[in-house]
Amino acid sequence: MSVLENIKEKIDESKSILMIAHENPDGDAIASALALYNAFQKLEKKSAVYIPSPDKTYSFLAGFDEMLIGETAPDAKNFDLCISLDSSDIQRLGICGDIFKEIDDTICIDHHITNQNFADINYINAVASSTCENLMVVLASLGVAVNKEIAECLYTGILTDTGGFRYNITPETMEIVATIMETGINVSKIYRTVFDITSFNKVKLVGRAIDRLELLNDGKIAFTYMTKQDLEELELDENDSDGIVNEGRNIDSVEVSIFAKERDEDYYKISMRANEYVDVSVIASKYAGGGHVRAAGCELNMTLDQIKTTLCEEIAKQLK
Repeated sequence: MSVLENIKEKIDESKSILMIAHENPDGDAIASALALYNAFQKLEKKSAVYIPSPDKTYSFLAGFDEMLIGETAPDAKNFDLCISLDSSDIQRLGICGDIFKEIDDTICIDHHITNQNFADINYINAVASSTCENLMVVLASLGVAVNKEIAECLYTGILTDTGGFRYNITPETMEIVATIMETGINVSKIYRTVFDITSFNKVKLVGRAIDRLELLNDGKIAFTYMTKQDLEELELDENDSDGIVNEGRNIDSVEVSIFAKERDEDYYKISMRANEYVDVSVIASKYAGGGHVRAAGCELNMTLDQIKTTLCEEIAKQLK
């Protein structure tokens, strides 16, 4: 029996399904969970999505308002199947990892090359642009026809994880996008909602990060950071910093951009983006992180100076 057949059988047998995603979920994580939720609505399957702190950027997606949120996880006894979306390992699930461990049957659907196959059944295609791209295959195996609500979720996940179709795409990706667009979704509205619309305080946060930006290793590495105080003063949360790492990557001489987000004293979440040839997933994996060849991250218990020294030394091994 194939992995997809195993997934279908497990879903068919299940009476109540919980979908979860990695901590600080991005567009692909939220959209893939909601795509499945909407698919299960069509199948008349009892299901729920638990995301402790979802980014309200994606509130236009069907099912967003029905999500379970907050630091207190739902009771595992209410579910017989848990599906993890877009997470490469159980640690990345954060507080969702606890309920994942408590539910009897588990499935992981993901596209990260660093995935550790931590569920009972794992559908991992690292060639795919996104988890939402992989979901098109899963939904087809379940016999679910993609309607407008599901299509908006799938398109959003692919759009965000490819940076607006700039990277991680294949001819198959674009064929899937074409199929999704045939449902009549408003792609320009989705693009504007996800990438263009912002708040004044988010712009100020970007400004602070740009002011701190410095070029290292002969201009091939860009480094900047934000502090907890920045978020407090601007009344923002960590999700509002998404995309700042690209500011450094866009500089003409830069191969790798590093963005450090302070979570506690001398404890930072690191985002790395590469342009052409550095494999940042290799670097991230050395520090219990993961991701993709050109986009990866980890967490470091170091000072900012130590972070710069450590990461620049690792990146320098790959710089041409």
